[in-house]
Amino acid sequence: MTVLTAQDQYLARFEDVLARRTGAEPAWLASTRRAAIERFAALGFPTTRDEDWRFTNVTPIADTAFAPAPAAAPATGAEAIAPFVPKALSSTRLVFVNGRYSAALSVPHALPRGVHVASLSAALASDPGLVDPYFTRCASHERHAFTALNTALSEDGAFVYIPADTVMPEPVHVIYFTTTAAPIVTHPRTLVVVGDNSQVKLIETYAGAAGDFYFTNAVTEIVGGEHSHVEHYRVQRESFAAYHVSDTHVYLEKSAVFAQQLVTLGGALVRNDVTANLDAEHIECTLNGLYLGHGRRLIGNQTAIVHAKPNCASHELYKGMLDDHARGAFTGKIFVRPDAQKTDAKQTNQVLLLSDDATINTKPQLEIFADDVKCTHGATVGQLDEESLFYLRARGIGREQARAILIHAFASDIIDRVTIEPLRAALESALLAQLPKEARG
Repeated sequence: MTVLTAQDQYLARFEDVLARRTGAEPAWLASTRRAAIERFAALGFPTTRDEDWRFTNVTPIADTAFAPAPAAAPATGAEAIAPFVPKALSSTRLVFVNGRYSAALSVPHALPRGVHVASLSAALASDPGLVDPYFTRCASHERHAFTALNTALSEDGAFVYIPADTVMPEPVHVIYFTTTAAPIVTHPRTLVVVGDNSQVKLIETYAGAAGDFYFTNAVTEIVGGEHSHVEHYRVQRESFAAYHVSDTHVYLEKSAVFAQQLVTLGGALVRNDVTANLDAEHIECTLNGLYLGHGRRLIGNQTAIVHAKPNCASHELYKGMLDDHARGAFTGKIFVRPDAQKTDAKQTNQVLLLSDDATINTKPQLEIFADDVKCTHGATVGQLDEESLFYLRARGIGREQARAILIHAFASDIIDRVTIEPLRAALESALLAQLPKEARG
């Protein structure tokens, strides 16, 4: 009897997915899917021999035969997702359970004229003219095996379209929730298009039932038009037993302003990739991240900011906290193309190691092909400051509480940048809930 590898099983599922999607989406997408699955077959799962994956070993994913999510999502009540919905947050909400759109859990609000917030599969069927120019255009499947797999097998996700000259009065909140008794995989796909002179705040949350074992393979594409303002909050609160791989691609046009806060609080094995392409002048791009790890969790982050045109600025700050035997990896790349004179790029990576057994591999990179630029990068790795601990303990504060206060202060530099107050409060609470683990000593 022939035993199929996990990769073979993904390849075998492709024709079934293609058959289900035929007639429900544009014909060109079928050829794109086929090209993607062929590319995945050629690439295979990355290994630690690949430089970009040197410190993120995804063998547990490659060795596990995750089943596809069932066609019918399980009955899930509002109480299941309630912990992941910030209190007092007024927003248009899209909820997906095991990769399937849930009308019962979603909350539609009145939208400005021309705005579309919908299931991606529904948008492909009803408004392909809005989706076609952008879908699969930013996130290439040529180099990234997981992106190729998502492009081939993804069946649903969120579509957010903001036409020109439109300001969204409230945030859009997309929740991908997984609950399962058996190991399953989902491939959520998010497409966000923001027109010229428009503004939107987007919250993208990934979460799961406590203790459930599953794999989320997510891809997000964001297009920001001229003079657009986009705030993107990506909150990862998967089960501590789950695997999570994400690939976010951002394409920005002239004078666009983009800011992302990426917060990783869950997952046993996590890899977040973010690529921002600054393809016009006077763009401002901010990529910030915060991650916490304990036990034997592995959290990898890789960012790339491509300065392709002159007079653009980018700012990047990633902070990590690792305890027990947790491992972290950060690679931050800044590319400055020959035409990108007057570039101003700053990158900082700071990590707190809360135990002697926690490890971090950090690799800041600059590739500069222009001569009139201001580019800096730096990485610091250390433990809690003993003088600060002594100062707090001298005032009657116990050691564990003193550690928690210092860790909280370290993380607050990212949390305080969240401009949506209910989300900031929710992240603060989630952070505090983990501090006892992070502050063991």
